[in-house]
Amino acid sequence: MSIARASIDKALITWILMLGCLLGGIWGFSTIGRLEDPAFTIKNAIIITQYPGASAEQVAREVSEPIESEIQKMGEIDFITSSNKPGVSRISVNIESTYDGTELPAIWTKLRNRVEDARRSLPPEAGQPIVNDTFGDVFGVFYAVTAPGFTDAEVHEISEYLRRELLAVDGVADVAVAGLPSEAIYVDARTSIVTNLGIAPDSIGAALSSTDTRTPAGSVSYPAQEVRLQAPGGSDTVLDIANLTIGVGGDVIDLLDIATVTRSRVTDPNEIIRFQGQEAFTLGVAGKAALNIVEVGKSVDARLAEIMRDVPAGVELHPIYQQHVVVDEASNAFLLNLAMSVAIVVIVLALFMGWRAAVVVGATLLLTVVGTVFLMAIFGIEMERISLGALIIAMGMLVDNAIVVAEGMQGDMAKGKSARDAAEDVAKKTQTPLLGATVIGIMAFAGIGLSPDATGEFLFSLFAVIGISLLLSWILAITATPLLAHYFFKVGSGDDADHYGGPLFRAYRAVLSAALTLRHLVILALIGVTVLCYIGFGQVKQQFFPDSNTPLFYVHYKLPQGSSIHQVSDDMTLLENWLAERDDVTSVATFIGGGATRFMLTYAPEEALPTYGHLIIRAESLEQIPQLRADLETFGRSRLTSGEFRTERLAFGPGGGAPIAARFSGPDPVVLRQLAEQAEAALLGASDQLQDLRTDWRERELVIVPRFADERAKAAGVTREALAQALTLGTDGLQVGHYREADRLIPIIMRTDTAQSEGAGHLVDLPVYSAAAGTYIPVAQITDGFAWEAQNTFLVRRDRVPTISVQAGVPAGVNASSVFAQVRGAVEAIELPEGYVLEWGGEYESSTEAQSSLGKQLPLSLIIMVLISVLLFGTIRQPVIIWLLVPMSVNGVALGLLGTGLPFSFTALLGLLSLSGMLIKNGIVLVEEIDLVRAEGVPFRKAVLDASTSRLRPVVLAAATTILGMIPLLSDAFFASMAVTIMGGLGFASVLTLVAAPVFYYSFFPRARKADARARKEAKAAAA
Repeated sequence: MSIARASIDKALITWILMLGCLLGGIWGFSTIGRLEDPAFTIKNAIIITQYPGASAEQVAREVSEPIESEIQKMGEIDFITSSNKPGVSRISVNIESTYDGTELPAIWTKLRNRVEDARRSLPPEAGQPIVNDTFGDVFGVFYAVTAPGFTDAEVHEISEYLRRELLAVDGVADVAVAGLPSEAIYVDARTSIVTNLGIAPDSIGAALSSTDTRTPAGSVSYPAQEVRLQAPGGSDTVLDIANLTIGVGGDVIDLLDIATVTRSRVTDPNEIIRFQGQEAFTLGVAGKAALNIVEVGKSVDARLAEIMRDVPAGVELHPIYQQHVVVDEASNAFLLNLAMSVAIVVIVLALFMGWRAAVVVGATLLLTVVGTVFLMAIFGIEMERISLGALIIAMGMLVDNAIVVAEGMQGDMAKGKSARDAAEDVAKKTQTPLLGATVIGIMAFAGIGLSPDATGEFLFSLFAVIGISLLLSWILAITATPLLAHYFFKVGSGDDADHYGGPLFRAYRAVLSAALTLRHLVILALIGVTVLCYIGFGQVKQQFFPDSNTPLFYVHYKLPQGSSIHQVSDDMTLLENWLAERDDVTSVATFIGGGATRFMLTYAPEEALPTYGHLIIRAESLEQIPQLRADLETFGRSRLTSGEFRTERLAFGPGGGAPIAARFSGPDPVVLRQLAEQAEAALLGASDQLQDLRTDWRERELVIVPRFADERAKAAGVTREALAQALTLGTDGLQVGHYREADRLIPIIMRTDTAQSEGAGHLVDLPVYSAAAGTYIPVAQITDGFAWEAQNTFLVRRDRVPTISVQAGVPAGVNASSVFAQVRGAVEAIELPEGYVLEWGGEYESSTEAQSSLGKQLPLSLIIMVLISVLLFGTIRQPVIIWLLVPMSVNGVALGLLGTGLPFSFTALLGLLSLSGMLIKNGIVLVEEIDLVRAEGVPFRKAVLDASTSRLRPVVLAAATTILGMIPLLSDAFFASMAVTIMGGLGFASVLTLVAAPVFYYSFFPRARKADARARKEAKAAAA
């Protein structure tokens, strides 16, 4: 008994299957995890090492090099980069993409061990390297908090309260706080008094460092117990610190007599955050892995609504990004698109096959989709951008299976067959070809989903969902569809012998008959059209990932190296004021000194620099962004001429880098800067569509260097360290201790009363303490003045080699790949000295790596697909016929993308793979049908015509329903290019299936064709 007949005979089992899919889908949709992007591990760790007083070159040589050398011994490393600034080393360790998230904890442990081993090779003045392996955590619920009128201490208390309460919310993994005001206790020594008394800076520092230390005081013993002694508490107010005493030459002096003590904000903060121009701090909430971020976000919002009632009036929360809202809207939009697609399928089928067939196929399609959601929930596959896209991609193939079975049964039952006989007959002919074609369709995506690298991890849900949905569609097509057809289709009288005698079928048969007769011209025409379309495809714009449909965009602003963070802040205020007057702007979040907390998987925060300013701008709508961005570009570039100003759209894929980047590596920084200058000139000469030309090393920075007079200093008993200490006290100040306030540690900074003087004129008069002489000596006596030097203060290395990147952007609306094609030759023509290397970064590197990853896996998938097609037929010619159609599928894609002006993006590539699967499936079923008709003894030409005519309605309806079902996606930024790819490609693919495949088949069997021709001649002669 066949499966299709059994599904009718044992209807209860089939109903259980159908109800299981329906109810399971409802349960799955309510419980399935929801994310914005697939759960993806960013395989990156950051190592920060402080080396106070060292130049950028010294940091690179004495700190970064030993650590990088040790890390490079790890076999898991992909590449290492480091940025070296005066006093700070920042090393970024990137792990090979073939390691998944479960292996990373062991790798991070190994990394820490390596860093600890390298610690022994670092200078004694260098701090302990800090390894941060949570750099890739995503804080998708991201708020700004404003508290005007509150003191800095109160703001800290509010932030700690909010963080503590949110950490207690079920499903919250971490809460990140940034932008809190930084305070310090400043002890400004009166220079004249301190030098006259000869008080050593270390004496003052020692007194201040012990103001509030935790010191054990021992214990006392009693016969029955031990009682711990507790040391007296330290200074817990600024006044207590001011009342400290210092021993000098046997006398005790009050600190207030020689210094003023104040509490205030630090002079140069590391970071400034504002929201709508108002001072703020940010709260980022990260949900636990694999949980429904929508539910976690709603829980966070509910808890915030509760606790904000306990927060003092005036404190306000402002959403910057709410991932749960975005995900919820995407899920609802998908449901709407799904409903529209199913409705379109039902309407089209009702028009061309009648309402009964529409109900049968529409119900099967709905069961397939909800059943897929049910299985996704069971297997732990979240509902996110890629898995939703997979359902949409599979929609065309899902419809096809049901249409083939329903159309076949409808035709057979119209001829008088019972539903059971029709089901058995149709299933016998189509279930094996449909299964083989379904597996081939799945295998088209296997190379992506099963790739062992990051591509496979990110896109696994694509392969899994397509595999689940297509297999389920085949199962339901041979079970649910026959049962529903049994209920809805009527058995005909059998009088209508010609089921395909309608005008549309007759017209198609006539066209196909002419095409078979003129097969050579048809084949030449197909080849010619294909060549022209491939030429046209070369003109299609290329894009790695499309822009996001979230109405956000960014501003990046950098002043020259050495600029003050306060100057950046003032420039950002200018932009904030301009944006505040715009009606099309909803909100502006400002970040100065570094990027925001990572609030999206694809958001890459910029490295902390005091010269960097960043805006996250939310527009009223997506459609308003182009004009708003253009106006802002005009304003920013005309008013902020002293810095580098650029805007950036929020993209679906990885972002944060320059679209075009050329990396030069070599040993000498001077030569590297010369090569960078040549590259900049070459880029400008090769294209007029470049903007924001820059290097990642930034500008050289002016540095003041004292000329140390060794002989005079030695005679005075002054060391270089004493001079450095004096200069620090006379400028930024020297941290000598901490002041405890609840769980905060506020630094105590000692400096001279001239430290706030503007410029460098006061440096020569600073007093330097000579420990040997026990007195102070002016700086002028132990130096030969000061020199100004231009130094590299931001050095980048890649895999331990100094590397400078020349970066450039492109104007909005201009495709980066086309501009890259213009400039590539000019840059590669630069003559490189021996030992220097050029590598391309930017979008070219990202897309090349992705395509390379696909290229490694696709051959195996292709071999399996070809092998399945050969095994289905047991011959070579039929599979060759089918595979000849595949290269021609690009024809419709090229026409569609050129007609709409959309780029060929990564999602369009996925659409092309889906299109290939649909084309192969149609080809397999058609060729199999021709073979079956021939096997019944039908003459060759008539068999080709009859079989092709019988496949006309399923092919046209499957194509029409899929094409029309893609219409709702044309307004979606992420899926638009994919929708056009499938729509245009499938429209042309239908022609290939219905015309090219029969013509190829007719041409590939010359003996049968000649025998048929002889038989027809003999028949004519006999008739005559």
